[in-house]
Amino acid sequence: MTTESPAKSDRTGRLSADDWAQAALDLIAEQGVAAVAVEPLARRLGVTKGSFYWHFPSRESLLVAALERWEKTEQEAIFGQLEQIADPRQRLRQLFDVVAHEVTSHIIYSALLKALDHPIVAPVIGRVSQRRLEWLAASFRQAGLDPHAALNRARLAYAAYVGFLQLNLQLNQTRLPRDEFEAFVEHMMATLIP
Repeated sequence: MTTESPAKSDRTGRLSADDWAQAALDLIAEQGVAAVAVEPLARRLGVTKGSFYWHFPSRESLLVAALERWEKTEQEAIFGQLEQIADPRQRLRQLFDVVAHEVTSHIIYSALLKALDHPIVAPVIGRVSQRRLEWLAASFRQAGLDPHAALNRARLAYAAYVGFLQLNLQLNQTRLPRDEFEAFVEHMMATLIP
């Protein structure tokens, strides 16, 4: 008896381009950008390389699709839902809380930061970082800071985020105990949100 891979079990047997892009993101989270390759992904998905070439002409086109998927999902899942919160301070608190408790997105982002010299990765990280900084600066302005102070506060908040990722994900720091982590998140909010 043969068993289908999880990606194929809910489909009629044919993978979509989106399935391949998600599998590539999963692999980036586990092993980094350099690990994305057609044959290992085909094996992981339980299909032949022909399935890949049905959707993509090259590994690079798959990487582009995977990063576009990540970028869009990041934007919609996090910032899209926060736009519904009218109070800028509450919106910032909610952002800090959501970001503090999301794991997979941080792992992918950290893997992408390690691959900033890749010509496909660099522009995506540039766009994502710029959008995040602009969103933060706008929220800090709406919370009462002047434009210069809001931009500086946005940079500080984003630097704290990237720095925390560096400590936890790239240096293999042990995860803080839950109470200590929650106290750290509260401290960050009290320090950075006006």
